[in-house]
Amino acid sequence: MKKEDAVYFERKRWGFFGLPFTFTTYLINEEFLTVDKGFFNRIEDDCYLYKIQDVKLKRTFWNRLFKIGSVICYTGDFTDNTLIIKNVKRSREIKDYILVKSEECRLKRRTLNTQNIGIHPDMFEELDSDGIPEDI
Repeated sequence: MKKEDAVYFERKRWGFFGLPFTFTTYLINEEFLTVDKGFFNRIEDDCYLYKIQDVKLKRTFWNRLFKIGSVICYTGDFTDNTLIIKNVKRSREIKDYILVKSEECRLKRRTLNTQNIGIHPDMFEELDSDGIPEDI
């Protein structure tokens, strides 16, 4: 993905003074989030926005002082179930964008998130025809 195509292009910064002297970049567009890191060995990790299930913003005292923050994305992706956009400017704006866009992408693709509420498969055998366990 090119820098020009991104809605947000941010560079990871040092926690102290918020200086951008790292080789990690984050690109976010309408469809996916890309984390590109490394200098000699480059690793590019993509995640579709519809796979992002929840987003958290983390800002320490020093982060707030230097106006940076970290956005933690919890995904349903197999390669990386937690993506961290670490020490970037406009962190609250990025978090809000990802939260809204991920929901829009899920609705557009008509995907469904299901939650495991702790029902064991053997419990289905104990149900009556009305769906209520016999021992109740």
